[in-house]
Amino acid sequence: MNRKSGEYVSSTVAGETVSAFIPYPLPPLNPPLDVDGALAPLLARAIEQLQLLEMAGDLFSSGEWLVNAFIRKEAVLSAQIEETKATLMDVLEMEIWGGDPVVAEHEEIHGYLAALNYARDALGRESGLPISMGLLDQAHGRLFHGAKGSRVISGKVRDTQNWIGGTTPGTASFVPPPPDRLGELLRTFEDALKGESELHPLMRTGLLHAHFETLHPYLNGNGLMGRLLISLLLEHWSLLSRPLLYLSTFLKTHRWEYNRHLMAVRTDGDWEGWLAFFLEGVAVVAAEAVMSIKRLHAVVTKHRARLVARDDTTVISIRLFDLLTVHPVMNVTRVVELLHCSRPAAAKALRVLESAGVLSPLDERKRNHTLVFTEYCDILCEGCELSPNRGWSEYSETLSQEPDDADPDALDDPVEQPPQRIPLHLL
Repeated sequence: MNRKSGEYVSSTVAGETVSAFIPYPLPPLNPPLDVDGALAPLLARAIEQLQLLEMAGDLFSSGEWLVNAFIRKEAVLSAQIEETKATLMDVLEMEIWGGDPVVAEHEEIHGYLAALNYARDALGRESGLPISMGLLDQAHGRLFHGAKGSRVISGKVRDTQNWIGGTTPGTASFVPPPPDRLGELLRTFEDALKGESELHPLMRTGLLHAHFETLHPYLNGNGLMGRLLISLLLEHWSLLSRPLLYLSTFLKTHRWEYNRHLMAVRTDGDWEGWLAFFLEGVAVVAAEAVMSIKRLHAVVTKHRARLVARDDTTVISIRLFDLLTVHPVMNVTRVVELLHCSRPAAAKALRVLESAGVLSPLDERKRNHTLVFTEYCDILCEGCELSPNRGWSEYSETLSQEPDDADPDALDDPVEQPPQRIPLHLL
């Protein structure tokens, strides 16, 4: 379907005149969004899978550890879309040492966690900020710190022109709205975010994500914030009571199509195509998450029963096992910190769990004897491996800067073969 979704205006950046895109407000009009055609069964399936995911999250009497695990997984996957070279196991290993992250890739992941946790806490308190641009600004302020974000103004809407792809503004693949138009555009975005709508909240979530990415309101971190917005809205609109959907695994796998559909919204007004892709992703990942939860539950139940049946099991080893779902990588120092026990008692508890086949050495060559809940981590880390080849990411953003300093690895990198999307009915 063809519709006009915005208009172009001239903008000057780095001495070049470019055409910047001004999107029309949501919802789509002329013609209105077709919600009764091909989107209807996709929406029904996505809603059904989210409901099953919600029920699966209740398998555990205390599901907070599952929330923590899946939030970390989403943080890693979302950062990998930005070409961050870190895996979930990297993050889990780093956490046993405590303190602030020292690697730029870890900073970005921990920044995402800090931003999401802040926003969820604010939305959960009567005195907290409502869902709004003010909340997103505050969350963005927690997204970047340290080396990777040292030249980014966090928590503030940009006051200079940015662009996506290309080594210069003139060769950019897409130029978002000029800064002098952002105030008005963000007010209409917030109206769509906070106002009433006849559209289903899941469709609204898809529309708002795409619209946010088109506005690109910050100098950096727009991709991370746009995906964080999805998690917030699913919970805020009671589609899930906890952020258990790690949608970035689908967006990472089908990255080329993700970007193609976003661009088609801008060039052709193809909101239906984008929403079909988005709803398919929600259904696929929700179903995958349900299976992961069931497998994790089976692993934890099996190993706990095996541990309790052993003659050498101690109270401390049981207490330690109950912490493994949150802290699946352990060493003696970490056990002492978490259980407030002596080092000999911590070492004995680790030996018991290793003998029971619960824990195994992370690396036999290292002398610090770090142990990992291998079977659990193997399930949790599925999909978080680094891609062997660099993909096409719309969100390799180029800051407003002189052309000689522009990112040579931005959006217009050639892609030999786009990844093939698996039809929903085959998954």
